[in-house]
Amino acid sequence: MEKKTMLYEGKAKKIYATEDPGVVLVAYKDDATAFNGQKKGTILGKGAINNRMSAMLFTLLEKKGVPTHFIEQTSDRESLVKRVEIIPLEVIIRNVAAGSFSKRYGVAEGTVFDLPTFEFSYKNDDLGDPLINESHALAMGLASQVEMDQIRAYAHEVNRVLREFFMEKGIDLIDFKLEFGRWEGRVILADEISPDTCRFWDRATGKKLDKDRFRQDLGNIEEGYREIISRLED
Repeated sequence: MEKKTMLYEGKAKKIYATEDPGVVLVAYKDDATAFNGQKKGTILGKGAINNRMSAMLFTLLEKKGVPTHFIEQTSDRESLVKRVEIIPLEVIIRNVAAGSFSKRYGVAEGTVFDLPTFEFSYKNDDLGDPLINESHALAMGLASQVEMDQIRAYAHEVNRVLREFFMEKGIDLIDFKLEFGRWEGRVILADEISPDTCRFWDRATGKKLDKDRFRQDLGNIEEGYREIISRLED
């Protein structure tokens, strides 16, 4: 399917129209940002890795009953997806304390939770994607209660499926961000699932295999991305 006018360019992806008004083409970039765009750089090969990983994990989740926007991978860096109306709520599921959670609440990084935590943040770059609760979201008209209940259920199912999948690969799924969209009156999973949106630690060594290598100047950034995809495709 031929890509046409670029509809949107974000930090990590470009979105193009196609001849089908209900389908868009996603092109993944090597650009990297952190801390709400304050830190910028390039991770060579990241776009291709994120595209392949997202295609693989969306396909897995579809088989497990979680509806997604994914249609098919069309090239190394590009995929076709359903055109959705993104719900302006980011969902963060955490299995282990890390990143902003540790800083915000003074919980030591690596603390394993008895149960996964669930957070909504308001998807708004100008405001820094602040935390938001369901009452706020309802008051602002961001989503209905039915939609938020569905999002919560899907998010926990995504966590269950992916934790098990990554555990088999010797990887701990520490936390991750999800986005959802409206499509034909339904809520479906959208955006991407990749080292840009998840924290992955090697189960045996604790080595970080995600964008924290870029955020924290840990070095060997491309190596971390390549290692995670090689394990999944092995």
